[in-house]
Amino acid sequence: MSRYLIFILAYCLGAIPFAYLAGQLKGIDVRKHGSGNMGTTNAFRLLGVKLGISVLVGDACKGALAAYLGLWIFGAWGGIVGGLLAMAGHNWNPFFGFRPSGKGVAAGFGIITILMPKVMVLAIAFFILVVWTTRYVSMGSVVAALTVAVTVFVFPEPLAYRVFGLLGAFFVLVLHRANFQRVLKGTEHKFCDKKIS
Repeated sequence: MSRYLIFILAYCLGAIPFAYLAGQLKGIDVRKHGSGNMGTTNAFRLLGVKLGISVLVGDACKGALAAYLGLWIFGAWGGIVGGLLAMAGHNWNPFFGFRPSGKGVAAGFGIITILMPKVMVLAIAFFILVVWTTRYVSMGSVVAALTVAVTVFVFPEPLAYRVFGLLGAFFVLVLHRANFQRVLKGTEHKFCDKKIS
């Protein structure tokens, strides 16, 4: 029974608010500026490259660790459940009233790095390509998620990983609804933008 506590730990790992903590170092509440998300993109925009990278690494590592622990104890399905719980903890953070607080892309990157490294390489390649050409991190994230959803069926991945690819892409798409609207209106922030508002 005690081994199931790993899933509580996975959720708690996901809830570590690295962007919020990094913002406190500069006296900035990331929830009240920029997009209001406690994620990597907002951290880069508000806090600069160094702290942005630290948030990226922290968010990716919490997803990777949650997936690794689940995989280690329960196998493929455990890895997926652990990873999804970490994303849930990040996206609906219990320390901030379970309000939407992120989009889980960096955590998802950590998860697929552990579970599906070949898929991760392709997803990152498409992410970089889209962000490089459009300057929209949101669109890069969506294309990367869709890449995962497709390539889990191209490579001989376990059923658990294919389910994750579909679920993960679905949640990324849903959580980027507002970004789609801003892109269409021409009001979406680009990666080169840096301003606190």
